[in-house]
Amino acid sequence: MNARALMVCLAAAWLAGCQWLPAQSRDDVAETTVAKVETPNCYAEVPGFADETCLLRDWVAFGLASQRGDGEWRERMRERLVGTQTETRLARAVVLAWGPPSQWKQASELFKADLHAAPPRLQPLLRYWLNEIERRRDQQHRLVSSEQARGALAEEKEALTEKLDALTDIERNINSRQRTE
Repeated sequence: MNARALMVCLAAAWLAGCQWLPAQSRDDVAETTVAKVETPNCYAEVPGFADETCLLRDWVAFGLASQRGDGEWRERMRERLVGTQTETRLARAVVLAWGPPSQWKQASELFKADLHAAPPRLQPLLRYWLNEIERRRDQQHRLVSSEQARGALAEEKEALTEKLDALTDIERNINSRQRTE
């Protein structure tokens, strides 16, 4: 029997084994699962640092909302997120990070300035977002650079084509003179 068939058989046996558990065990497993699923009411519209139990959930939800939101939503949020508090500035950085490329530098600066003041549990997520915005800024810079290089090459090609055409005309003139002589 090959390894793939053995793995399939083991997986099927493991899955089928659940039905042979005593009814009480299955109920205990179901209750444990339900107990683990119950969570506090999180997902504030604007995240903060105060609620430790909802900290990551709120910030991840806010990041997803910023990513999915349109320009109008982002503008409303930027108006709401005016202030100098660390949590407000970081929330504004998240909103700016998903805006147009012209706002990415400001988002990066806000992340860099206030990341250290965020709760330690939140810092890895914020650092990830900072790295992501820096990666997008780098890609944008490379795209602009490559477009400029492409434009310069197109201009150089055009100049070389004109020179080649001029040389071709000179060669034709020389050939026509040689035929007439």
